[in-house]
Amino acid sequence: MKIMVWHVHGSWTTSFVHGGHEYLVPLTPHRGPDGRGRAETYPWPDTVREVPHDRLAAEDVDLVVYQRPHEIELAREWLGRDVPGVYVEHNTPAGDVPKTRHPLADRNDIPLVHVTHFNDLFWDSGRAPTHVIEHGVVDPGHLYSGELARAGVVVNEPIRRWRVAGTDLLPTFATGAPIDVFGMQVANLPAKLGLDGAMEAFEDLPQSAMHAELARRRVYLHPYRWTSLGLSLIEAMMIGMPVVALATTEAVEAVPPEAGVVSTKIPSLLRALDRFANEPELAAQAGKAARAAALARYNLDRFHADWDRLLGSIAPS
Repeated sequence: MKIMVWHVHGSWTTSFVHGGHEYLVPLTPHRGPDGRGRAETYPWPDTVREVPHDRLAAEDVDLVVYQRPHEIELAREWLGRDVPGVYVEHNTPAGDVPKTRHPLADRNDIPLVHVTHFNDLFWDSGRAPTHVIEHGVVDPGHLYSGELARAGVVVNEPIRRWRVAGTDLLPTFATGAPIDVFGMQVANLPAKLGLDGAMEAFEDLPQSAMHAELARRRVYLHPYRWTSLGLSLIEAMMIGMPVVALATTEAVEAVPPEAGVVSTKIPSLLRALDRFANEPELAAQAGKAARAAALARYNLDRFHADWDRLLGSIAPS
């Protein structure tokens, strides 16, 4: 099957394009938001081709994967015809959450795929035919050494996403263990938080380099208040890291008790950070459990099997 998909979420797209299809990624001048083309910091297979947007009409596309509302009209314009499609909702609803209707809620012609059961529960999806296909993650391997008695955090744009990402909680968490933060636009974060002595920032590392550095930290901290389910959490678990996480959104489903501590009680999370940081054998044991849980639930074989069943029902080959 030839599938058109925008490069919107790098980690999710990386997993998706490792399936058994051909993937076309739109390319626009200057690689803007509607045409980033191939990823530069993620390992994508040769089955992914970037195609200039004005040449997509010449491609025999079987199906389009939408991830933002405006892509529905954009695909019709660029392809010059109607093509079967499916919409992936990556995010939790924003605003007045109990009353939040999904942009596709008033139409029933495009299947709506939620990436977590939490999203499916909290979005008002209206008439849209809904499915849940949980994340799949490319296994980075059991890289964990935990040689540094520090916590690792992965977050993009932590200043803009302040309370959503739990950035405001990091000074408190830093009293339990020193924290290192990885991601986009994190370079100025230690100074912003007054944590120059207790935090290091690692900005825009390629995924493999980030995983290698993250694996040296003893524990993974997931301070997000309101995110669907950060793929970095699953990646950290696959690396073999124990987890300390807020008991919000889908984290309570992803992290079993033997893999770490999940709670809404900040004192409990601080005690867990301190204990993992200072008891390396305990941390390694919990990290092995975390890896086993992540491999069992979020492996690529299950992910692609779920997707292939749905894609085959929408655009049979």
